[in-house]
Amino acid sequence: MMLMCQRGSMSVLGALLVVLAGCQQCASTNSDTLAPPEVSQHNGTLYAACKMRPSTSLAQGLPKVYGQVLFKQDYPQGKLTVLLRLNGFPKEGDPVPRAVHIHQYGDLSQGCDSTGGHYNPYDVHHPNHPGDFGNFDPQQGKINAMIESEATLFGGMSVIGRAVVVHEKRDDLGRGGDAGSLLHGNAGRRLGCCIIGISSPNLWNNHQKQYSRRLRGN
Repeated sequence: MMLMCQRGSMSVLGALLVVLAGCQQCASTNSDTLAPPEVSQHNGTLYAACKMRPSTSLAQGLPKVYGQVLFKQDYPQGKLTVLLRLNGFPKEGDPVPRAVHIHQYGDLSQGCDSTGGHYNPYDVHHPNHPGDFGNFDPQQGKINAMIESEATLFGGMSVIGRAVVVHEKRDDLGRGGDAGSLLHGNAGRRLGCCIIGISSPNLWNNHQKQYSRRLRGN
């Protein structure tokens, strides 16, 4: 009788081990689905690109902004690096700092106006949204900058498919003392926008080289 009980216990234990192994495999599989196949194709790094164009509802007299916003992030916990290469700002006069943010929707059906508000997955005040990039000073009509962002290309919080928007004015960084300041930094009208999509490393590598040469003054 004791031998039969021991055998029965061992059978139950074996079954539990099989179930646990299966659960671990499922968890691993589910985790892997958060990484697009391009991650393994590009040595554990995901690249994305956003081709900036002027808003189709741009008011007369506002600058027509174009260029590239590029993204690079190592899977799974790497910091997201963003490279901005934008043109079309006035070359004369004092440069006006321009705010750049990630917005909720990749919808350009009504120009940049249909991209919704700031991407705010945690329901917090501006400027604590993961895509609040801040202000950038154009030089000779161009913005060339590289930053690190709290946004991510991976998982349920991924910004792929959302929009990047360049604004008319400076972001007041939530210090304006009104409701608009806590929503969008009172950054004004939307000059240009684009939708973030997965890309090959080529755009990043080419623009990063140009950016580095510019920093060196070459």
